[in-house]
Amino acid sequence: MKKKIIVICGPTGIGKTGFAIHLARKFDTEIVGGDSVQIYRHMEIGSAKPDAGERAMARHHLVDIVDPDEDFDAARFAGMADRVIEDLHKQGKTAIVAGGTGFYLKALLHGLFRGRAADPEVVARLEAEAADGADLHGRLQGQDPESAARIHPNDLFRVVRALEVVETTGRPISSFQQDHGFEDERYLSLKFGLYMDREKLYQRIEKRVDIMLEQGLIDEVRGLLDKGYSPDLKAMQTIGYRHACDYLSGKVSYEETVRLLKRDTRRYAKRQFTWFRRQKDMVWLEPGETERAENLVTEFLG
Repeated sequence: MKKKIIVICGPTGIGKTGFAIHLARKFDTEIVGGDSVQIYRHMEIGSAKPDAGERAMARHHLVDIVDPDEDFDAARFAGMADRVIEDLHKQGKTAIVAGGTGFYLKALLHGLFRGRAADPEVVARLEAEAADGADLHGRLQGQDPESAARIHPNDLFRVVRALEVVETTGRPISSFQQDHGFEDERYLSLKFGLYMDREKLYQRIEKRVDIMLEQGLIDEVRGLLDKGYSPDLKAMQTIGYRHACDYLSGKVSYEETVRLLKRDTRRYAKRQFTWFRRQKDMVWLEPGETERAENLVTEFLG
């Protein structure tokens, strides 16, 4: 039989960590992080990691597991999460997977689309165009905006792969991925999606940005650069970190940095909502509806 897991997802700043901790304590279990930035060591403030007090209330896995310059992807995440879920299952515990990185959660629940072998001639030509300065990510935005939204502009391998699929099949890779694996999930999951009034969420996001800056986000990023981590790393190009890098390099003023960080975080939250709204069998709750969540978990666990 499939193992049961509880999934908590939703946009940034909505309160997933507190919601997950509440359920973890109520049902005597542990949390598997599903966030693509919280995996990195030395990146505390901008990733909004659970702090020491929150980790003391409930054990968190897949947080602080790789350095910022280490390769990490959804396949590796799913493999590591599988092992944690198995270990907890052996202890008689049902894991809570909590995070906002939709592609990580999709990889865990459905597996990854592997597809056919790429055409080496098309790949070589696209890579040569990139070397000559072509904006391949911009091209991808026009041909497959869904894939472009989740592939970082610096992730040349995945940008090229997505363009190669469009060119050789006439279909975006996202359409193949949508066709893949949705009939049968890898786990029996109870999925909670957290939501609230959009304007209220945006206010929370703006306040959260102010708090991160007060806590020392700029100094955190300065410290990462001083350690030798390049601003071009995928980890350093995430929201908050790339904004601080641009400020420290003198590209933008502090006031403009704050404005752009708040704007881009709001936009990211909107994309997350769009992603999760498309997922099947999601139970939508407001962050304060913990009692209803408890009842649903009790019923789910049988």
